[in-house]
Amino acid sequence: MRIKHTLPAILLLIFVTANAFSQQDKKVLGQVWSIEKANAWYKNHKWLTGANYIPANAINQLEMWQADTFSPQVIDKELGWANSIGFNTLRVFLYSKAYKQDPQGFLKRMDQFLTIAEKHQITPMFVFFDDCWNKTSTIGKQPEPKTGIHNSGWLQDPGDPAYKEEANFPELEIYVKAVLKRFANDKRVLLWDLYNEPGNSGKLETSIPLLTKTISWARAVNPSQPITIGLWSWDFEKLNEIQLLNSDVISYHNYEAPEWHQRTIDLLKASGRPLICTEYMARTRNSRFSNILPLLKKENVAAINWGFVAGKTNTKYAWDTPLADGSEPIEWFHEIFNQDGTPYRKDETDLIKKLNGK
Repeated sequence: MRIKHTLPAILLLIFVTANAFSQQDKKVLGQVWSIEKANAWYKNHKWLTGANYIPANAINQLEMWQADTFSPQVIDKELGWANSIGFNTLRVFLYSKAYKQDPQGFLKRMDQFLTIAEKHQITPMFVFFDDCWNKTSTIGKQPEPKTGIHNSGWLQDPGDPAYKEEANFPELEIYVKAVLKRFANDKRVLLWDLYNEPGNSGKLETSIPLLTKTISWARAVNPSQPITIGLWSWDFEKLNEIQLLNSDVISYHNYEAPEWHQRTIDLLKASGRPLICTEYMARTRNSRFSNILPLLKKENVAAINWGFVAGKTNTKYAWDTPLADGSEPIEWFHEIFNQDGTPYRKDETDLIKKLNGK
């Protein structure tokens, strides 16, 4: 989830040719929206702000979506807090094993989540696959958090080595297409984020086969909502090229200070497409609401921070600064609210409300 300061030449080349590339380009996997269509879609929404969301009582995506631990009452309460500060979207990770365990129940729980979100005037985006954190997962009761450790229970999806075993692809195709077909024309869904940080956890270009398959599956369904695959590491030239050429709107991650974040925005603007920052805000790295959120609003970039309610994911602790005794960090890394709904910093929630006109 970390981004670097330099952009390789390949990105600049793609941007220069952004208006000219052919849909027959071998790296373009289906009919990508025109720049005009993407910008028209973006203009139909007020400025998008929100957070990456998982309920405080879930350690990972499985615990959120399994029938035994799905918690609509908690979700309803917490999305009320999101609405209270003017958030109008959330980025939410799905999980393939939760679908496999109970396909129809999983789709019904997604529908229930969307009903709750709509009640609170929130239009979420959903993420299918993820290359971050723990390699394997097991259906059923999930582990307890490891004391003082950031995201100790978060799960890769479909996991490692499962992501590179092509025998798994037909089952994953069924999952992706089933979800997309169910919600392809549902106005309660903002967009589809196909793959979080492909190549992370040392996978590098070995994630390309699943990434390209996922893009093809999504384009075959052709949902009414846009598709994106977020940029996160400028070193991954082949992955970045695939992600850029196959995104209707450009999304990216940036946990850096304002001057570096501004440079990223300036470069990505060359694509001509709407920009959505789907991860930012790590206080101890000087990526804060106070210095990044006004920048994103000024640039009309959608702003989706990491973290919402301090809970079982432990993401108030920094990536690389575990606290073995579980004591309170000097400054929270992520998160906005305590579990009782009080803000970690009222000046931050006041700023969020002000910028959202709440």
